[in-house]
Amino acid sequence: MTALTLAPAGERRPLGVLAAGGFLALVVLAAVAAPLLAPYAPDEIDLSASLVGTGGDHLLGTDSSGQDLLSRVLYGARTSLIAPLALLAMAGLLGVTLGTVAAWRGGWVDTVVSRTTDVMYAFPGLLFTVLIIAVFGAGMTTSVLALGLAFTPTVAKYTRSVALAERHKPYIDAYRVQGMGGARICARYLVPNLGRSIVGYLVVLFGEALMSLATLSYLGFGAQPPSSDWGLMVQEGQAAVVQGALLPALVPGFAIAAVVVSFNVVGVWAADRLGSKR
Repeated sequence: MTALTLAPAGERRPLGVLAAGGFLALVVLAAVAAPLLAPYAPDEIDLSASLVGTGGDHLLGTDSSGQDLLSRVLYGARTSLIAPLALLAMAGLLGVTLGTVAAWRGGWVDTVVSRTTDVMYAFPGLLFTVLIIAVFGAGMTTSVLALGLAFTPTVAKYTRSVALAERHKPYIDAYRVQGMGGARICARYLVPNLGRSIVGYLVVLFGEALMSLATLSYLGFGAQPPSSDWGLMVQEGQAAVVQGALLPALVPGFAIAAVVVSFNVVGVWAADRLGSKR
């Protein structure tokens, strides 16, 4: 959310960006305050209230187990936001390191890193993730680690492209003339100067990471019951659609779509502003 405060004074932000940023702020606050806002425990089962529609007792209705959908969505926001953040932290650490090394060293190092990332980039990320899950077992932790590896080539290629332009700037040559080592220059000057662009790019990727994790949970590879992960909630709510109850699938599905679209709107705006200030 800090990206919304980085524009110069007097610069008007598009209404869509403000709306998307405000919505994301509400989602984060709701996730943090879930124990206070949720009217029921997310795993509280009441079969007598199975598939109840909206009403005073259940503002968004219940699922087939009688669990309150509002409570589950509020608690599910925690997993649905924290897991993509962990995923991108891992991909960012690995990708920025690989991309910076490739751009700085050049030669055969750049060739090896570039060809390796090209091969991984060409391989479908979800298929790569499913293969890893097939070996190490399903679960959110495995999904985050696997997708973190799958996102690494994307971050590495972007980092390499911006680092190549940065390393030819005069201040880099000045530090090299002073006898400063390459690792120190990269750690203290090159990477920090790329930070704004990389952060903007990662914000753009957040929506894709959230959607990918939700997809894995929907397929049964990610979060496992009784988790309130939004992707898992959509999968569990599918059976209720046949019975004419749409809310168990629509409520978490809308939450996923709204958050992904909002992150894309804010991410594109932030990437443009952050990248232009390098």
